[in-house]
Amino acid sequence: MPVILSVPPAGAVPALRLRPWRPDDLPALLAAHRDPALRRWLATSLTGDADGRRWLEVQVAGWATATRFSFAVTTETDDPVGHVVVKVAGPGTAEVGYWTAAQARGRGIAAGAVDAVSQWALDVQRTVAVSRLELVHAAGNEPSCRVALRCGYALDDPLPAVPPAFPDAGHRHVRTADVACIGPAPEVSKLSHFPS
Repeated sequence: MPVILSVPPAGAVPALRLRPWRPDDLPALLAAHRDPALRRWLATSLTGDADGRRWLEVQVAGWATATRFSFAVTTETDDPVGHVVVKVAGPGTAEVGYWTAAQARGRGIAAGAVDAVSQWALDVQRTVAVSRLELVHAAGNEPSCRVALRCGYALDDPLPAVPPAFPDAGHRHVRTADVACIGPAPEVSKLSHFPS
């Protein structure tokens, strides 16, 4: 069942609300994907309404099949300024991915959202057994490396480039349940129905 994570403000990081993506988030999703800095690091680029609707459908299906737990990251308003996802990768292992919109960068939102979802995935949710989270990014994406390290993801190993899907070398970071959290534990609310 989809959940909402509420994270209180911590230092300069504003209060965060992480909720499932909804169809009415399409304009904010597409606006974020128009940013060249974001597109540079993403494997998937959303260029129009049809791409965005398909992407949103994948997020809904992931919750339904318990294979992909995807959250829209919101702050003062309910408009998404980021995305964080836990994708089941194998027995006991999941991969965390995220992005932030241009207007949200440099405010600690990415680290706050990644930490909250990591705590939830490892310590709170009981839908799938997860004891190891992996966060993979391109080696040249230094901001993502900083977020991973700040959130307790130790650099596990470098990854070679695998063109065409992954044209750049990468880093694999790993976090397990015994790692201290950087922020307060998120408050978890279950949705009575899934937004459609």
